[in-house]
Amino acid sequence: MKISFLFSALGLFITLGAIAANPPDSPDATPASQKSAQPPSDKGDQVVTGGDLAFMNDAAPGGLAEVELGRLAVKQGSTSAVKKFAQRMIVDHSKAGEALKELARQKRVNLPATLLPESEQTMEKLSKTSGADFDQAYVKVMVTMHEKDVAAFSAVAQNATDADVKAFAAKTLPTLKMHLEMIHAMAEQMGVKVKS
Repeated sequence: MKISFLFSALGLFITLGAIAANPPDSPDATPASQKSAQPPSDKGDQVVTGGDLAFMNDAAPGGLAEVELGRLAVKQGSTSAVKKFAQRMIVDHSKAGEALKELARQKRVNLPATLLPESEQTMEKLSKTSGADFDQAYVKVMVTMHEKDVAAFSAVAQNATDADVKAFAAKTLPTLKMHLEMIHAMAEQMGVKVKS
Protein backbone atom coordinates (compact mmCIF):
# COMPACT_ATOMS: atom_id res chain seq x y z
CA MET A 1 0.00 0.00 0.00
CA LYS A 2 2.78 2.41 0.99
CA ILE A 3 4.79 1.48 -2.11
CA SER A 4 1.87 2.16 -4.49
CA PHE A 5 1.31 5.48 -2.75
CA LEU A 6 4.97 6.41 -3.16
CA PHE A 7 4.84 5.52 -6.86
CA SER A 8 1.70 7.65 -7.31
CA ALA A 9 3.34 10.58 -5.54
CA LEU A 10 6.51 10.12 -7.60
CA GLY A 11 4.42 10.11 -10.81
CA LEU A 12 2.71 13.32 -9.73
CA PHE A 13 6.05 15.02 -9.03
CA ILE A 14 7.41 13.97 -12.43
CA THR A 15 4.27 15.30 -14.16
CA LEU A 16 4.46 18.60 -12.27
CA GLY A 17 8.14 18.88 -13.10
CA ALA A 18 7.42 18.38 -16.80
CA ILE A 19 4.68 21.04 -16.73
CA ALA A 20 6.95 23.50 -14.89
CA ALA A 21 9.73 22.90 -17.39
CA ASN A 22 7.38 23.32 -20.35
CA PRO A 23 4.23 25.27 -19.31
CA PRO A 24 1.24 25.17 -21.68
CA ASP A 25 1.59 28.90 -22.43
CA SER A 26 5.19 28.58 -23.52
CA PRO A 27 5.93 28.66 -27.26
CA ASP A 28 7.32 25.09 -27.22
CA ALA A 29 4.11 23.67 -25.74
CA THR A 30 2.17 24.21 -28.96
CA PRO A 31 2.91 22.07 -32.00
CA ALA A 32 4.21 24.03 -34.99
CA SER A 33 1.08 23.14 -36.98
CA GLN A 34 -1.09 25.00 -34.45
CA LYS A 35 1.00 28.18 -34.15
CA SER A 36 -0.78 30.12 -36.92
CA ALA A 37 -2.26 33.45 -35.85
CA GLN A 38 -5.86 33.31 -34.70
CA PRO A 39 -8.20 36.30 -35.19
CA PRO A 40 -9.17 37.92 -31.89
CA SER A 41 -12.69 37.33 -30.68
CA ASP A 42 -14.59 40.52 -29.87
CA LYS A 43 -16.12 40.11 -26.45
CA GLY A 44 -15.59 43.63 -25.18
CA ASP A 45 -12.03 42.99 -24.10
CA GLN A 46 -10.38 44.16 -27.32
CA VAL A 47 -8.86 47.64 -27.33
CA VAL A 48 -10.38 49.95 -29.94
CA THR A 49 -7.74 52.12 -31.60
CA GLY A 50 -7.00 54.14 -34.71
CA GLY A 51 -9.80 54.80 -37.16
CA ASP A 52 -12.32 52.76 -35.17
CA LEU A 53 -11.76 54.88 -32.07
CA ALA A 54 -11.88 58.10 -34.10
CA PHE A 55 -15.18 56.97 -35.61
CA MET A 56 -16.72 56.33 -32.18
CA ASN A 57 -15.48 59.69 -30.89
CA ASP A 58 -17.01 61.46 -33.92
CA ALA A 59 -20.26 59.49 -33.98
CA ALA A 60 -21.18 60.24 -30.36
CA PRO A 61 -21.23 64.07 -30.53
CA GLY A 62 -22.54 63.91 -34.12
CA GLY A 63 -25.56 61.88 -33.06
CA LEU A 64 -26.09 64.13 -30.05
CA ALA A 65 -26.08 67.18 -32.34
CA GLU A 66 -28.81 65.66 -34.52
CA VAL A 67 -30.94 64.97 -31.44
CA GLU A 68 -30.48 68.52 -30.11
CA LEU A 69 -31.13 70.08 -33.53
CA GLY A 70 -34.23 67.91 -33.77
CA ARG A 71 -35.49 69.27 -30.44
CA LEU A 72 -34.88 72.81 -31.67
CA ALA A 73 -36.75 72.08 -34.91
CA VAL A 74 -39.73 70.63 -33.04
CA LYS A 75 -39.98 73.96 -31.19
CA GLN A 76 -39.12 76.38 -34.00
CA GLY A 77 -40.08 74.60 -37.21
CA SER A 78 -42.98 76.18 -39.07
CA THR A 79 -44.22 73.16 -41.06
CA SER A 80 -45.51 69.79 -39.97
CA ALA A 81 -43.06 68.08 -42.35
CA VAL A 82 -40.06 69.67 -40.64
CA LYS A 83 -41.43 68.94 -37.16
CA LYS A 84 -42.20 65.32 -38.10
CA PHE A 85 -38.70 64.80 -39.54
CA ALA A 86 -37.17 66.44 -36.46
CA GLN A 87 -39.11 64.11 -34.16
CA ARG A 88 -37.81 61.16 -36.18
CA MET A 89 -34.25 62.45 -35.68
CA ILE A 90 -34.75 62.62 -31.92
CA VAL A 91 -36.03 59.04 -31.74
CA ASP A 92 -33.63 57.37 -34.20
CA HIS A 93 -30.45 59.17 -33.17
CA SER A 94 -31.22 58.71 -29.47
CA LYS A 95 -31.59 54.97 -30.10
CA ALA A 96 -28.32 54.84 -32.06
CA GLY A 97 -26.64 56.91 -29.34
CA GLU A 98 -27.67 54.41 -26.67
CA ALA A 99 -26.33 51.53 -28.76
CA LEU A 100 -23.04 53.40 -29.20
CA LYS A 101 -22.82 54.06 -25.45
CA GLU A 102 -23.29 50.36 -24.75
CA LEU A 103 -20.59 49.49 -27.28
CA ALA A 104 -18.28 52.05 -25.67
CA ARG A 105 -18.97 50.56 -22.25
CA GLN A 106 -18.03 47.10 -23.51
CA LYS A 107 -14.87 48.44 -25.14
CA ARG A 108 -13.95 50.68 -22.19
CA VAL A 109 -14.04 53.80 -24.39
CA ASN A 110 -14.93 57.17 -22.87
CA LEU A 111 -17.09 58.95 -25.45
CA PRO A 112 -17.40 62.74 -25.67
CA ALA A 113 -20.57 63.78 -23.88
CA THR A 114 -20.96 67.27 -25.34
CA LEU A 115 -21.48 68.86 -28.73
CA LEU A 116 -18.52 69.77 -30.89
CA PRO A 117 -17.87 73.54 -31.26
CA GLU A 118 -19.06 73.43 -34.88
CA SER A 119 -22.40 71.93 -33.81
CA GLU A 120 -22.77 74.48 -31.02
CA GLN A 121 -22.30 77.27 -33.58
CA THR A 122 -24.92 75.68 -35.84
CA MET A 123 -27.35 75.41 -32.91
CA GLU A 124 -26.77 79.04 -31.97
CA LYS A 125 -27.24 80.23 -35.55
CA LEU A 126 -30.46 78.25 -36.06
CA SER A 127 -31.88 79.32 -32.70
CA LYS A 128 -31.86 82.91 -33.95
CA THR A 129 -34.08 82.11 -36.95
CA SER A 130 -37.74 81.21 -37.23
CA GLY A 131 -40.49 80.38 -39.70
CA ALA A 132 -39.57 79.50 -43.27
CA ASP A 133 -36.00 80.73 -42.73
CA PHE A 134 -35.53 78.22 -39.92
CA ASP A 135 -37.03 75.38 -41.96
CA GLN A 136 -34.74 76.00 -44.91
CA ALA A 137 -31.64 76.37 -42.75
CA TYR A 138 -32.49 73.20 -40.80
CA VAL A 139 -33.05 71.18 -43.98
CA LYS A 140 -29.68 72.32 -45.39
CA VAL A 141 -27.92 71.34 -42.17
CA MET A 142 -29.63 67.94 -42.11
CA VAL A 143 -28.65 67.19 -45.71
CA THR A 144 -25.01 68.06 -44.99
CA MET A 145 -24.89 66.09 -41.73
CA HIS A 146 -26.53 62.99 -43.18
CA GLU A 147 -24.32 62.96 -46.26
CA LYS A 148 -21.33 62.94 -43.90
CA ASP A 149 -22.98 60.30 -41.70
CA VAL A 150 -23.68 57.93 -44.59
CA ALA A 151 -20.13 58.31 -45.95
CA ALA A 152 -18.53 57.70 -42.52
CA PHE A 153 -20.75 54.78 -41.51
CA SER A 154 -20.38 53.15 -44.95
CA ALA A 155 -16.58 53.28 -44.70
CA VAL A 156 -16.56 51.82 -41.18
CA ALA A 157 -19.13 49.15 -42.03
CA GLN A 158 -16.74 47.93 -44.74
CA ASN A 159 -13.30 48.61 -43.29
CA ALA A 160 -13.39 48.68 -39.47
CA THR A 161 -10.80 46.54 -37.70
CA ASP A 162 -12.95 45.89 -34.64
CA ALA A 163 -15.79 43.47 -35.44
CA ASP A 164 -18.21 45.08 -32.96
CA VAL A 165 -17.60 48.61 -34.26
CA LYS A 166 -18.07 47.29 -37.78
CA ALA A 167 -21.36 45.62 -36.80
CA PHE A 168 -22.64 48.81 -35.12
CA ALA A 169 -21.91 50.87 -38.23
CA ALA A 170 -23.52 48.29 -40.52
CA LYS A 171 -26.64 48.07 -38.34
CA THR A 172 -27.06 51.86 -38.14
CA LEU A 173 -26.30 52.62 -41.80
CA PRO A 174 -29.72 51.71 -43.32
CA THR A 175 -31.46 54.17 -40.96
CA LEU A 176 -29.04 56.94 -41.93
CA LYS A 177 -29.57 56.23 -45.63
CA MET A 178 -33.32 56.45 -45.09
CA HIS A 179 -32.88 59.79 -43.28
CA LEU A 180 -30.81 61.10 -46.19
CA GLU A 181 -33.47 60.08 -48.72
CA MET A 182 -36.17 61.70 -46.60
CA ILE A 183 -34.32 65.00 -46.19
CA HIS A 184 -33.36 65.14 -49.88
CA ALA A 185 -37.03 64.69 -50.79
CA MET A 186 -38.03 67.39 -48.31
CA ALA A 187 -35.42 69.77 -49.68
CA GLU A 188 -36.74 69.21 -53.18
CA GLN A 189 -40.35 69.80 -52.13
CA MET A 190 -39.41 72.98 -50.30
CA GLY A 191 -37.22 74.25 -53.12
CA VAL A 192 -34.16 74.28 -50.86
CA LYS A 193 -30.93 74.22 -52.85
CA VAL A 194 -28.29 72.05 -51.28
CA LYS A 195 -24.81 71.09 -52.38
CA SER A 196 -24.38 67.36 -53.02
